Amino acid sequence: MNASTVAAVPVALNPGPVRAARNDSVDLLRGLVMVLMAIDHTRDFLHIGQLHGFDPLDLKTTTVALFLTRWITHFCAPVFIFLAGTGAFLAGTRGKSKRALSWFLVTRGVWLIFLELTVINWAGWSFSFDLHAIGVMVIWAIGWSMIVLAALIHLPVAAIATFGIALIVAHNAFDAVQPESWGALGWLWRGLHAGGPIEYAPGYSLIVAYPLIPWMGVMAAGYAFGALLQREAAERRRVIFRLGAALTVGFIVLRALNVYGDPRPWTTQANAGRTLLAMLDCHKYPPSLCYLLMTLGPALMLLAWLDGRTPRLMQPLLVFGRVPMFYYLLHLPLIHGLAIVIETARFGAAPWLFANPFGPNPAMPPNAGFGLIGVYATWLVVIVLLYPVCRRFADLKRRRCDAWLSYL
Repeated sequence: MNASTVAAVPVALNPGPVRAARNDSVDLLRGLVMVLMAIDHTRDFLHIGQLHGFDPLDLKTTTVALFLTRWITHFCAPVFIFLAGTGAFLAGTRGKSKRALSWFLVTRGVWLIFLELTVINWAGWSFSFDLHAIGVMVIWAIGWSMIVLAALIHLPVAAIATFGIALIVAHNAFDAVQPESWGALGWLWRGLHAGGPIEYAPGYSLIVAYPLIPWMGVMAAGYAFGALLQREAAERRRVIFRLGAALTVGFIVLRALNVYGDPRPWTTQANAGRTLLAMLDCHKYPPSLCYLLMTLGPALMLLAWLDGRTPRLMQPLLVFGRVPMFYYLLHLPLIHGLAIVIETARFGAAPWLFANPFGPNPAMPPNAGFGLIGVYATWLVVIVLLYPVCRRFADLKRRRCDAWLSYL
């Protein structure tokens, strides 16, 4: 998946009849990246270039508008997963014991992995049942990271922060290590760092798009970050903004040096604008250190600005930010279904869209799909349709304390 995606899926535990106040700035930021994620997934199913196998980040063939449409969605997965860790920390401040929180993280992690392997594949990315190639992406990464975090939370916060930062900073040092060098355990290195297909039976594979090591680091760092949210408001905003600015400056310096932090060094292009785009095109699968600095830095600065304020135009984002997993499970089949309806209206049938959208399909007409205007128009329809449903579910979670609701 180009998925971007998004996610941090919040850990909303059931603390009892009275819920602690939520952090609106966290929900706003989470809601924003959920909405951005829907742009990317709408593009996956309906953009003419995507349907015919063109890379929106390929500077030889892309346009600036298409590049930036893809690039802005790079913020989704890092923020999504980082805030999942933050949500786990905040859940622990609402009266849950470490033991109870660990158990919840394990069970929710297993639940998310199950959803990725089944519902998200067969009723989201594809409207078909196929065990031969199962893509495992952002929800898979969140699930496994939660299971690891379930053990980490028993350590001091400083140790958890060190663990997370070490994974984020150091993992690019192992980019040259190939799965084949692990022999029979090559599948493990694919799952942890390299990515790619893992054959679990002859002719049957998991396609790992989100290798786990850096994402486990992001979630652990997000958990440790939650401690900053306990500080007095003015100090909290100041520290978070400075942290975000430091990460952003770190990206600029590291990327300009072009010696470490991304397995794909940038090259000088025909003009300064294109060279800047080349510098912004950081490696996502797995996410490089530069990629994570580039996305988490500005996100934290925005979080500091949002702290204590909810701009009127952003208020609807609170709804999506409070029910991100529910939103995620709905938005993929909705986008996929709309794409089928639209293309069936155009061509009489759209069998190519029942399968996974990644890669050209010989049954696809050469003019299948739309330009960016059509993509953005469909995205707006998706957001409008999702809002009332998500609002009702958010109201249900606010009124009820049923344990099952915390898994959505």
